[in-house]
Amino acid sequence: MNIHFIQHESFEAPGAYLNWANERNYTSTFSKVYENNPLPESVDSIDVLIILGGPQDPSTTKNECPHFDAQAEIILIQKAVNSEKAVVGTCLGAQLIGESFGATFRNSPEKEIGVFPIQLTENGIKDDKINHFGEIISVGHWHNDMPGLNENAQVLAASKGCPRQIVKYSDLVYGFQCHLEFTPEVIDLMIETDREFLINNTEHQFVQKPDQIRSFDFKEMNEKLYTFMDKLVEAYQTTHH
Repeated sequence: MNIHFIQHESFEAPGAYLNWANERNYTSTFSKVYENNPLPESVDSIDVLIILGGPQDPSTTKNECPHFDAQAEIILIQKAVNSEKAVVGTCLGAQLIGESFGATFRNSPEKEIGVFPIQLTENGIKDDKINHFGEIISVGHWHNDMPGLNENAQVLAASKGCPRQIVKYSDLVYGFQCHLEFTPEVIDLMIETDREFLINNTEHQFVQKPDQIRSFDFKEMNEKLYTFMDKLVEAYQTTHH
């Protein structure tokens, strides 16, 4: 299995997604766009495309962020979807997947940073790739936007601050607004980037202080993500046999 990551910033690291791939002895390749790595021309050698997060949004222009080309990423995602590859997006990645299905991203009702519970919807409880999460699970958050919905999209989980936490676009394509991939190492990178804001925040009810975020044990959430990824790979292999 070849897992290809699109990474937008050094601090929005793959975390548990990469640990999962390494534990399974899968091959991992990267387009680190913040280092001006090119995106793949073709998706032929890719089995799973994972698009990570970033402070950008799908409307960010090349003038605003020279290393980020939303349109090029959307085209790559469409190629992967059309070739029946497995595609997973986190945060910005989830919004880019939505855009690739013609669904415009939206602002989330609340900014969420820290660890908060998400609740599976009726569709989520029926979904055999994520229903092992249980009805309620605490997960990482670091966002103020959310993915768009097209007519076939199913919302699988929501939180108090954001109604679109996990969106299924097709049997092999999932967008996570939340971050199940956070590890203590990734959290430290994220906190370092937003330290002033986190320490001084008084207006956002769903934004935690650094120590509060660090005190969470991410292992269970990471393991649930591993199981989701295993089930996704299994569905992908069934499609391609």
